[in-house]
Amino acid sequence: MEYQGISNWEGLLDPLDDTLRREILRYGEFVEAAYRAFDFNPESETFATCKHPQSSLLTRSGIRETGYRLTRHLRATCGVQLPLWMDRMPSWMSTQSSWIGYVAVCQDKKEISRLGRRDIVIALRGTATCLEWIENLRASLTGLHGDVEQDDVPMVQSGFLSLYTSRTSTSPSLQDAIKEEIARIIRTYGDEPLSITLTGHSLGAALAKLAAYDIRTTFDNAPMVTVVSFGGPRVGNINFRCRLEDSGTKILRIVNSDDLVTKVPGFVLENSGLPKNKAVQVTGFPSWFQKSVEDMRWVYADVGQELRLSSRMSPYHSKGNMATCHELRTYLQLVNCFVSSACPFKATATSLLNFHYPENSLL
Repeated sequence: MEYQGISNWEGLLDPLDDTLRREILRYGEFVEAAYRAFDFNPESETFATCKHPQSSLLTRSGIRETGYRLTRHLRATCGVQLPLWMDRMPSWMSTQSSWIGYVAVCQDKKEISRLGRRDIVIALRGTATCLEWIENLRASLTGLHGDVEQDDVPMVQSGFLSLYTSRTSTSPSLQDAIKEEIARIIRTYGDEPLSITLTGHSLGAALAKLAAYDIRTTFDNAPMVTVVSFGGPRVGNINFRCRLEDSGTKILRIVNSDDLVTKVPGFVLENSGLPKNKAVQVTGFPSWFQKSVEDMRWVYADVGQELRLSSRMSPYHSKGNMATCHELRTYLQLVNCFVSSACPFKATATSLLNFHYPENSLL
């Protein structure tokens, strides 16, 4: 449970504990499977769907034996109202609902014994469709529960919340699908020690935080909930951060200092553990600017424990561009090589990765 974050990974991040390194990479494989299983081809009739059946997704995605079995596919839906002229555009440009990941439950007795519990994984990919990009750009904060009048209201990025809660006549929302599946799993295995690990990259990391909050606040009997976030953007304000922390959700936020996505949207609060009733301060800006961004609902707060890496410090990625700095592949290779802040990278890194990345595995 220490590696699951029960003590907020105290003493395990700097230097990076080798067992924790392997666990991070293991969860990264689940996200990689979500990318590989997604149909990126806009000319395909199955664009934005899963290419593989539930029973063989992990093996057909080239991921080594995990001991986990998929129990549900997950979809995300864009809530933006499209103009009528979009009907004349290619269908891939207006794909409203798309496959975004899956739920998997550990079934292997040896793996359950190694972990000391039955682990449930929710793996979510990053941005892949035009409408998901549009939702990403909706950077203003909105009330998590609709109410924005009170000072202590948790607020989150509008586009992320839209993708999480929107539904169609044929597809439930990502929120409902996750809650339904977790309720079913708890009913099935509730007499066993359980853990829920949500892992995602980029957009998937943001949605994982929303889902983690939902699980912890919806189920009275919820097991331990952990988020392993790769290259995730900011999600909410300081009240959202406080609610997440109060709920007992554990978040490991893996950040590449050279990745622009981890620095957006909005403006971040000083990350010094502010009291809940203290006025926030926007780092490095005068008071008039602070008031402006507050009025526009652009004041965010980082959340969770941070494992900070840097492409520039790596001999293998120092010449990477903005896109490569954000790739999941880069994150996993940086984790594989990282030692500590005093000695950033191993001279020779033991290969822990068995990946063969497709060219379209980007964001």
